[in-house]
Amino acid sequence: MKKITPKMYLHRTKGGGKPSVARGYDAGFKVSAAYRAELPDMMKAEDAIQGAKVPIQQVGVSNFRLPLRFRTKAGVRELETHVTGTVSLEATLKGINMSRIVRSFYDQKDGLFTLDRLRQVLAVYRRKVGSLTARVRLTTSYPLLQRSLRSGLEGYQYYQVSFEGVMDARGVFRKYIEFDFVYSSACPCSAELAEHAREERGVYAIAHNQRSKARVRVEVAPKARLTVEDLQRHCLEALKTETQVMVKREDEQAFAEMNGAYIKFVEDAARLVYERLAADKRIVDFQVACAHLESLHSHDAVSVICKGVRGGFTADFMDFRSLVC
Repeated sequence: MKKITPKMYLHRTKGGGKPSVARGYDAGFKVSAAYRAELPDMMKAEDAIQGAKVPIQQVGVSNFRLPLRFRTKAGVRELETHVTGTVSLEATLKGINMSRIVRSFYDQKDGLFTLDRLRQVLAVYRRKVGSLTARVRLTTSYPLLQRSLRSGLEGYQYYQVSFEGVMDARGVFRKYIEFDFVYSSACPCSAELAEHAREERGVYAIAHNQRSKARVRVEVAPKARLTVEDLQRHCLEALKTETQVMVKREDEQAFAEMNGAYIKFVEDAARLVYERLAADKRIVDFQVACAHLESLHSHDAVSVICKGVRGGFTADFMDFRSLVC
């Protein structure tokens, strides 16, 4: 039986002629206004919606990156920033032009970033995309110079920070900051038991401690200015035992002494941070989630607390694996 050579459309076959579809890229082609006007536009397609014709609460783009300029304690720094932008979509609309979200943000990229600047970005979103609600979230690794406890060495501590702006259908703008703070936690129970072993039986024992993380999410008052440095200071004053960057032996000894001075359960950590945040009038509402990555157990100790504002943040937080550090 004669072997049949399958027909190819884009490639030449043995003994065959040229491909039926020519391929090539015209680098010199220029798009005219008339040509652009003739390009297919899915937004104008009739009966193009698939599935249920219902509104979508959020649709947009996630994790596009660009450099943004931030004013830090050490001056203006340009930081790589990951951006997520979404809008609401009415039931009668097929979809949105995703690139408009990106372009709307790029229109603001050259200015110095502030949390209030997100108001302008969201207003542009709503106008260009024709949406009722819009939100944007920026995440970056934020450097602050940390001085060692006793030796005078300095090194950069990097903090995971997110800035978020939300604008509702009435045009009301709300702004949020999410901040991760990594610290050491020595267990009070273990410390007591270690001292008991030393005193009663002459046995040297070390209380267990662990690297821990507090994730603070705050809503900033409409006319207030709250910085990353402010949140770092609140967490440091509350928890004391932030992990160190640069250390000599005297710093390591100091850190051991500090952990002994500020022993704490995960419940203590949440309440200590609560106390600091509740006293700051610039903070309308907050949620604090803490995780102590146990060195005694194979599981972690966790706690969540919120300010308790009616209709505000709740203690509904279950993504504790994201607190592993």
